[in-house]
Amino acid sequence: MNLELQGKVAIVGGASQGIGFGIARLLAREGATVAMTARRDVDLQSAAERIRSETGARVLPIQADSRRAEDCLRVTDRVQGELGGIDILVNNDGAPPLGPILSFDDQAWMKAIEQNLMYVVRMVRGAVPSMKARGGGSIVNITAISAIQPIPGFALSVATWSGVIGYAKTLSLEVAEFGINVNTICPGYIDTTRLQKVFATGTDAPEIVQERLRNEIPVKRIGTVDDIAHAVALLVSPKGSYITGAALQVDGGLLRAVR
Repeated sequence: MNLELQGKVAIVGGASQGIGFGIARLLAREGATVAMTARRDVDLQSAAERIRSETGARVLPIQADSRRAEDCLRVTDRVQGELGGIDILVNNDGAPPLGPILSFDDQAWMKAIEQNLMYVVRMVRGAVPSMKARGGGSIVNITAISAIQPIPGFALSVATWSGVIGYAKTLSLEVAEFGINVNTICPGYIDTTRLQKVFATGTDAPEIVQERLRNEIPVKRIGTVDDIAHAVALLVSPKGSYITGAALQVDGGLLRAVR
């Protein structure tokens, strides 16, 4: 299917590996010009070169720390200056540490807020004016299923990503008239480095934890980064333009709630 992304300019965060890399690669395959950001420059440059060689797309790697306000501003300014504007913004980063909720001090909470919530706020603030000027755009935030179905030990992520969902819903109401849609994806168990850390927690062997988690999922498999990337590509394309304000779980049926 042609998703009509040729000529679009996208920013994808956390794009040196995992879900961010998968999203950046698919958008590039669909014809978008992709600005990729990540904290580790060596890994980012390698990921960008891989996408260039696989897709032939124009790729702009920008080293940045999503937790720093000045880095967020630098990214959106540079993309507008070098690529002409912003059509698509995918807010994606790693996740805060795991642990019991009462074990985290104020510093840990503030770091989580900077990384998960304020990162989204700042990137949106830098990108929306360009989207308005270009007649529309799309914003997708990547969170986790734990934001709507909390899991013990994930408190930092649950609290801050729940804030992202509320922020995105409000934003969607305020920018819809400008042709901008805003959605949040809540991945379930996806085969990433983060999930490997989950496998390694507790006293059971990682393979036992993995099998237990797989059996919780109705489709009986761990998700892939492409499962998330395909959902993002639809939402940021003209074919997904009527979808806005949604918190969409991509989880193989893991979420049991009726909403």
